[in-house]
Amino acid sequence: YCSVECQRNHRPQHKKECKKRAAELRDEVLFKQPESSDLGDCPICFLPLPIDPRKSTLTGCCSKSICDGCDIANQAHEMNESLPHKCPFCRHPVPKSQEEVVMNIMKRVEANDPIAFHQMGHMCYEEGDYDGAFEYYKKAADLGDAVAHFELSVMYREGEGVEKD
Repeated sequence: YCSVECQRNHRPQHKKECKKRAAELRDEVLFKQPESSDLGDCPICFLPLPIDPRKSTLTGCCSKSICDGCDIANQAHEMNESLPHKCPFCRHPVPKSQEEVVMNIMKRVEANDPIAFHQMGHMCYEEGDYDGAFEYYKKAADLGDAVAHFELSVMYREGEGVEKD
């Protein structure tokens, strides 16, 4: 790509090439996929997980976030082969009830999984158990879950389970 000085001195000779290369460079910057996100990568395809949580699935068995592409591909494979529905990552059967989900999350809590602490915090919060939610979110935040830090800030702002700050 030409410098400003080159453009002044040789503009008539390679004006089209300069414009084309400038457009290519702009497109590279605009459409380049990020190397990774703070959410990490899909453990199956290794692409960055989307920021929009509706475009990924958090599994109830192993607490892994899977991109929708891998989840849909797994479901299509299972339907085509008439296979039972299993987690695309750990291959365990998908929990059939909320009790099974909670049991699996609690296993992950015992293993100090920050995502599991976050999930339990969310479940407590949704049920109105703000004290429980605060404890789970705090533990998740202590283990490095950035979203749990945000959830704690919301609880402090709203005074839910803690003194309003």
